[in-house]
Amino acid sequence: MRERWFGASGRKVPEIALEGTVDLEGALVLDDVSDLGAIHEAHRAGRPVVVRASSAEQIHAALSLGAVSCAVVRDEALLTLNLAEMTYG
Repeated sequence: MRERWFGASGRKVPEIALEGTVDLEGALVLDDVSDLGAIHEAHRAGRPVVVRASSAEQIHAALSLGAVSCAVVRDEALLTLNLAEMTYG
């Protein structure tokens, strides 16, 4: 399981997590990555950014942004997504 820093909290979280399994307190939680301004503002402030995702493409889009700490999903099958393969073939 790959992990990322949870903002400036000093803790790491899985880059893809099942909804409800990670404490998201204090995070900016978004339904997509369309508000890049809010994402970058939160990141600059040290606030974790979490994006809800329901497809491999949405996860890839979210985690392509270094400011995003975690993508949360409802479908357990998405937990095994190979992002390196999606990115580099």
